[in-house]
Amino acid sequence: MEDEEAAAALRTVGRQIKMWREAAGMRQAELGSAIGYGEEMVSSVERARRVPKPDFLDKADEVLGAGGKLSAMKEDVEKARYPKKVRDLAKLEDEAVELGAYDNHQIHGLLQTPEYAQALYGMRRPAFTEDEIERHVAARMARKAVFDRVPRALITFVQEESTLRRPIGGRMVLRQQLEHLLEVAKLRHVSIQVMPTDREDHAGMAGPFRVLKLQEGKTLGHFEAQLYNRVISDPREAQILDMRYGMIRAQALSPRESLAFIEKVLGEET
Repeated sequence: MEDEEAAAALRTVGRQIKMWREAAGMRQAELGSAIGYGEEMVSSVERARRVPKPDFLDKADEVLGAGGKLSAMKEDVEKARYPKKVRDLAKLEDEAVELGAYDNHQIHGLLQTPEYAQALYGMRRPAFTEDEIERHVAARMARKAVFDRVPRALITFVQEESTLRRPIGGRMVLRQQLEHLLEVAKLRHVSIQVMPTDREDHAGMAGPFRVLKLQEGKTLGHFEAQLYNRVISDPREAQILDMRYGMIRAQALSPRESLAFIEKVLGEET
């Protein structure tokens, strides 16, 4: 576990499950069998090595007669399921009235399908375990709640043309991803633009980044590269990123042209 807050929550849940299990006179294997999970899973949850799913807690609560006490811990466990950097970023996204993102090597996280995200995490080195991949994919999908919250935030993306053509996860996954982009682009508060490879002027050559404008008027920047994940709060630096993003959007295809471009690439993949 990469942060103490999440680790503490999982240790508390693990102790509670163990206490209720022992009070019921059940072994780990017996509890696992009763709730549809293996002994190893029960052991890992009790030792805070695995994050229990809501279904695990609900069934354990019922079998152990915990009277809702274990089920009530689902909210804390759900927060612990996601890495701290994801929780912090999701909080900023929830506070933003405007979000803008430029990406030049992959489809942006908020636009990814589960299959695309799984393929990305599956190729990380050092390699993630299956549990880690599942956790990261779930965290990425959970952030998509920003599209549905009210009041709506203005959300814009600029994707490099190469990201539309790179077959992450294979051709089928890429086709599904392109179809998903077209669906998301139908949302009235979302705009997706494409930066063609043949553009001579390009303000984004320094790499991908995001701009977030919060309710109180503050502008933040954010970038993630290799081992670094940084929120930029310095007003002067955030202003530079905001200016660059505006230039990138002006240099890219218009939203209408971009949708036609995505449809063209999709047609080439079918």
